[in-house]
Amino acid sequence: MIEAIDITKYYGDFPAVTGLNFSVEQGEVLGFLGPNGAGKSTTMKILTGFIPPSSGTAKIAGYDIVEQSLLARRHIGYLPETVPLYEDMVVSDYLSFMGQIRGMSSSQLKKRIDEVVELCRLEEYRDTIIGKLSKGYRQRVGISQAILHEPDVLVLDEPTIGIDPIQVVETRQLIKNLGEEHTLILSSHILPEVSMICDRVIIIHEGQIVAVDDPSNLGTSLSGIERVEIEVKGPNREMLPVLEKVKGVQSIERIPVTGGAYHRYHITVDIGQDLRHDLAKTVVANGWELLKLQSLGMSLEEIFLRLTIEEEQLPSPLGEAS
Repeated sequence: MIEAIDITKYYGDFPAVTGLNFSVEQGEVLGFLGPNGAGKSTTMKILTGFIPPSSGTAKIAGYDIVEQSLLARRHIGYLPETVPLYEDMVVSDYLSFMGQIRGMSSSQLKKRIDEVVELCRLEEYRDTIIGKLSKGYRQRVGISQAILHEPDVLVLDEPTIGIDPIQVVETRQLIKNLGEEHTLILSSHILPEVSMICDRVIIIHEGQIVAVDDPSNLGTSLSGIERVEIEVKGPNREMLPVLEKVKGVQSIERIPVTGGAYHRYHITVDIGQDLRHDLAKTVVANGWELLKLQSLGMSLEEIFLRLTIEEEQLPSPLGEAS
């Protein structure tokens, strides 16, 4: 549904993005994650036809966004980082105006405006002047105009930036619901947002893709190791040497526990090894009480920092974008 082929964009001599290759399948929700200035918004603008690439090709529903721009745009709903609202218009008039620009008939518009107003929970604000709305409700109006013409593809650039925590939660839930019916790209620098909403994540840094995977797999792919958290009642001095001898264990870190009559350890194991059975068997065989045993991955925060801090020696990108 979305295909980026070797996209590069220069602003003067500055390369904003370089050689981006990725695709998004129909019905997929893709997170485009990176720090401010990484090239996220530039990529979103290229995909939606707002600016052309310096080189490379972007296709939406099979249409080249430059050569077949109007055909491609009919399939796109776009919410830019700065929402293009006419603040002196009331919500319903603004949506009607946006629908007319897109060539929607009066009968289509009447029905569809009612639907998007209900979907975005704008019923009590449909006759309110946009300039009087809070930032969160302006975002909802922006999302409403993006989905008004029932596009196949939604491109949302930093959709929760600048809104209060309650509205962030509501907006994320709205986006999650939209992801069930649309192919969706969500650009963000907020890690929990991507983890909660997206099926797959692309991490971009300084205009280049440094990782592609689903949120739950990124940590394992990056570190080359897996971790297990275990909580046990028993004598610490006896447990450590015994657990270290379990085949496949690389190292053990004791995690301080406040006020608990037990010990907590993070155990690093060889990649691809599931040692939970062997660890549990060892604990029980020694007469200790097993309270907890679960696999741990790297958090998105750890992944993000490791991939975007220049001083570290980084591995090669985790995967080639398809």
